[in-house]
Amino acid sequence: MEFRGKVVRDEFTEVFKREMGFSRPRCFPRRISASESLVKRITLYGKLNGHKECVNTVEFNSTGDVLVSGSDDKHVIFWDWAAKSKTFSYSSGHLDNIFQARIMPFTDDRKVVTSSCDGQVRLGQVLENGQVDTKRLGKHQGRVYKLDIEPGSPHIVYSCGEDGVVQHFDLRGNSATKLFHCSSFTELNQQSRNSIGLNAIVIDPRNPNYFAVGGSDEYARVYDIRKHQLDSSNSLDRPVNTFCPHHLVGADVHITGLAYSKTSELLVSYNDELIYLFQKNMGMGPTPLSVPPEELQKLEKPQVYSGHRNSQTVKGVSFFGPTDDYVLSGSDCGHIFIWKKKGAKLVRLMVGDKQIVNHLQSHPYMPIFASCGIENSIKLWIPMADGILPMPGDAEKIMESNRQGREDHSLITLTPDVIMHVLRLQRRQTTAYIERRYDRADIENDDEDEEVAYLLGFSDGEASSEEGFTGVDVELVDRISKSSNHRSYGGSNPGLDLFSMINNYLMEGWLERLRNSIL
Repeated sequence: MEFRGKVVRDEFTEVFKREMGFSRPRCFPRRISASESLVKRITLYGKLNGHKECVNTVEFNSTGDVLVSGSDDKHVIFWDWAAKSKTFSYSSGHLDNIFQARIMPFTDDRKVVTSSCDGQVRLGQVLENGQVDTKRLGKHQGRVYKLDIEPGSPHIVYSCGEDGVVQHFDLRGNSATKLFHCSSFTELNQQSRNSIGLNAIVIDPRNPNYFAVGGSDEYARVYDIRKHQLDSSNSLDRPVNTFCPHHLVGADVHITGLAYSKTSELLVSYNDELIYLFQKNMGMGPTPLSVPPEELQKLEKPQVYSGHRNSQTVKGVSFFGPTDDYVLSGSDCGHIFIWKKKGAKLVRLMVGDKQIVNHLQSHPYMPIFASCGIENSIKLWIPMADGILPMPGDAEKIMESNRQGREDHSLITLTPDVIMHVLRLQRRQTTAYIERRYDRADIENDDEDEEVAYLLGFSDGEASSEEGFTGVDVELVDRISKSSNHRSYGGSNPGLDLFSMINNYLMEGWLERLRNSIL
């Protein structure tokens, strides 16, 4: 009760200063919008219904009066969010789920770039007659979760994909530029062949020459676009700085979301871990493996935000408030978490989805945000409650459950039957890949496909068969089974770890057969 009274007094003080002329008119909206009492009044304003499947992305335009969304239904919808009504929608041209949709600034809201599970980056342009013309800008080999737009530019777009490639698009041209292929760090600081699948990319709004990427390892990498040639003549992976909490160096974690504040602070969200806020002086430099442990200990530790759970999907993270005074995140428990940026105190916890909240997008200048998750609707959140809303009575229980979920990774015992099932799925993927190559007439000869089939352990006669695994050694399955039962498979997709291990064993088997044939 005493705390609530203090919040009300602080809010009254700001209004009093404004009325008495002690506060400048330009400062008052920012101060009142960032006040904790206003954040504690945030409640559900309404839902936007129009998508047929789960919504993966919501974005405001630069002026904040239009909201755009993308969904698993492969459609993009424009919303008049204040009126809670759909303006219009169009089919994006994507072949799979849309992961992000962004309105290009200074285009009269007529150009939208989208990314998808199908690996494409596409442009939708609203014509004068109301029709929408779509075209492909570029393609990645794998999913493209995130795009980012150069601040204030109606032309420049960046994308990153699971293939580890960062691409640069200039909408005034007709081609994409592959800037570099993100790879893992090596002890000798040499160029590694191991690809880092990328989940997030953000551009520093304070200095658009810098952008950060994060993906399938523990490091958030910062790059300077001026060090990369846009004619693809220099495609070396050369970050200018890296960020990672000291205790996560060498850990089996990956990054799902990134966000830059207006003052170049970098927010990093880890899968089945926590959220960390890095200042510029917390970086490990371009080659983190060369930094001595004693030097790492001297670095200031980042601010930590906890309580949520980020395991089952690729979740984003964002700042909230006119001066980025708060941090927003969804959670596997279906709640929305709002922390104060300074001090990381949890100030708001509310139900945002029946299952999982994936993405939250702040209004560009008002204390409003939109959320989406597994449900087919978009939710709008506004500080419109009559009084300060308390934390849920079961808040501690929710956070404790999330904590236990992070720490108690379930063990998956891999029996030979399970391994056979995964091998069967892998074989189907390979067969589909070969068929796609034939359909595109990209194969120079049949020897390449025979090599792929041999590598995966099945012969020509069984490439399309669903029964039996005569081409897979029983000894191989036994090795995988024994090895896997000593490992813990957690995270968003334990099957990916199993796929990786099976690929390694298959590769070892192929190399062994090759050596035997030579000898």
